[in-house]
Amino acid sequence: MCGATEGGVSTEGVDLDSEAVVQGVVTRDGEPVPNAYVRLLDSSGEFTAEVPTSATGAFRFFAAPGTWTVRTLAPRATPVDRTVVAETGAVAELEVTIG
Repeated sequence: MCGATEGGVSTEGVDLDSEAVVQGVVTRDGEPVPNAYVRLLDSSGEFTAEVPTSATGAFRFFAAPGTWTVRTLAPRATPVDRTVVAETGAVAELEVTIG
C-alpha cells in the first residue's frame, strides 16, 4: 500500500485564494520515494527552485502562474520531466513515477 496521502498532498494551511501551487508525490513500484529531489524549471528551462521529497514522497512549490517543468531526480532512476500549468487559486497535482 502506498504511504502517500489519499487524494494527494494536504493543502491545509495554504491560502489557495492567492497562491499558485504545484505539488505531488514521487513513487517507485507503488511506494513513496523519500529524499528524491524535485526541481522547478521555468518555461525557458532555467532552474528556479529545488526541494527534497518528504518521508511520504511529497513535494510542493509555490509558483508564479504559467507553464513549468517539474524534474524529478533520484538515485538509480532516470530523471523524469513533467510539464505543469500553475494558476492562482488552484493546485496543480502530480504523481511522478520513477523507474
